Amino acid sequence: MKKNLDINVHHITRVEGHGNIVVNMRDGVLEKAHLNIVEPPRFFEAMLKGRSFTEAAIITSRICGICSLGHQITSLKTTEAALGLEVSEQTVLLRKLLVNGATIQSNILHAYFLAVPDFLDAPSVFPLIATHKDVVLRALRMKRLANDIGDIVSGRAVHPITPVPGGFTRIPTRDELLLLKDKLLNEGLPDCAATVETMKALAGAIPQFERETEYISLTHPEEYALYGGAACSSDGGTFPVEDYLSVTNEFVVAHSTSKHARHKREAYMVGALARWNNNYKHLNESALAGAETLGLKPKCYNPYMNTVAQVVEVVHCMEDSVRIIDELLGCGLKAEKPNQTPTRYGRGIGSTEVPRGILFHDYTYDNHGRIVAANCVIPTGQNLANVDADMQKLVPEIVDKTKPEITQHLEMLVRAYDPCISCSVHILDVDFKDA
Repeated sequence: MKKNLDINVHHITRVEGHGNIVVNMRDGVLEKAHLNIVEPPRFFEAMLKGRSFTEAAIITSRICGICSLGHQITSLKTTEAALGLEVSEQTVLLRKLLVNGATIQSNILHAYFLAVPDFLDAPSVFPLIATHKDVVLRALRMKRLANDIGDIVSGRAVHPITPVPGGFTRIPTRDELLLLKDKLLNEGLPDCAATVETMKALAGAIPQFERETEYISLTHPEEYALYGGAACSSDGGTFPVEDYLSVTNEFVVAHSTSKHARHKREAYMVGALARWNNNYKHLNESALAGAETLGLKPKCYNPYMNTVAQVVEVVHCMEDSVRIIDELLGCGLKAEKPNQTPTRYGRGIGSTEVPRGILFHDYTYDNHGRIVAANCVIPTGQNLANVDADMQKLVPEIVDKTKPEITQHLEMLVRAYDPCISCSVHILDVDFKDA
């Protein structure tokens, strides 16, 4: 008998924002399978118009409470590109340290608090406090350590205040960085090793599903690209970040208030798994060992393994943060003032890898240093078409399961992408004409 199936999840839990899973099958024929985004646009790009270059990063950090640092750093890089503001190597190192901290914080939040309950068939993390208290405490400790990086380097963990165009308003002290290094070595690295073992024990609960797709991320010839580099496609070729529009190719679909994106195929994926597939050779030895323990191999086409890739990145970022602190201390901290004297005015484009994938900001400034046009292309928006394509392949493969089991697999699939739905919905450029 050919199956009829109707699934309508309002709203999927343990993700940021509101989205619905909608699946319809009639007589074994899949009619619909997609993630329905129902959030209204945020209008941040409109808010930026007329704002001074000193305000852009403060405003855009409010796009997201989880990726506030990623938006701020990307905004600063975009403004500096537009205004010709050179930054020092010390500034770059401090920013890289911040990006590491933000990656650790968000990846731990997703892996432990949003994804692990699925692996243990729990509705949320709260029941796990009674059954796995030591694991929950470890997760909180790691998240707190990541927040410490933000507190020390950027003034606070959420919506940072010391990073500004051209540098920092305050440089952390030697003692602060030494204390942070001590915590990374004595708490962070042991907790990373324990996290790998925890994920190894849960690996059997990760669904076995594959769909080959295009993976897009930053790439860099000398490092695991999180802070900067060129845009890279797994289908071949690298692109200057200034050519992001030729990569993202945003378009509107009827079932989503967020635009979708495509490049060489019907869809592409960004995020930790994309970074792994494009850049795994640049991970440090500890991260590569963790990947081997967790069965993460290149090229990986299982989107559920995105959570595993996030854990591998945590190991890399924790150890890399120690390296950066040593480099900063070895060079001697300098009481630098931020360079805020523009040498030109015009358009600038910046990109950073935030936890959910490659982020692009694009600003144009007038001769008074005020924004006249802005565009932000968010990782979750870039992933949405790929989520739909995964669903359309997955449902026929698991159609013999019960409806609750199919629903669970679909919810786990969406959560594996770690979507930040509210951030993905940005203003449409509409030209109203008289009838």
